[in-house]
Amino acid sequence: MVEELEPIAKEVRALEDYRLYIKFDNGEEKIYDMKPLLNHKFYQGLKDKERFKKVKPDGISIEWETGEDIAPENLYNDSIPIDKLSKY
Repeated sequence: MVEELEPIAKEVRALEDYRLYIKFDNGEEKIYDMKPLLNHKFYQGLKDKERFKKVKPDGISIEWETGEDIAPENLYNDSIPIDKLSKY
């Protein structure tokens, strides 16, 4: 049995209020809200907005230059399609 993988983040951009715009390789565009994660020790350094802005696609997910990343299944499944948002 072949396991289906989540779509891969091909483009990522930091937005206001600790949100991320992500474009996946299947053409979907979504918004991921990082605010809930910023209370976890691993992500606390990203409260620095300049550091937060330095996010980039990395392999099958996204990563910051300081090593923080998000599991690809969480990135895809926990983000909201742009067309479901009233604004971003």
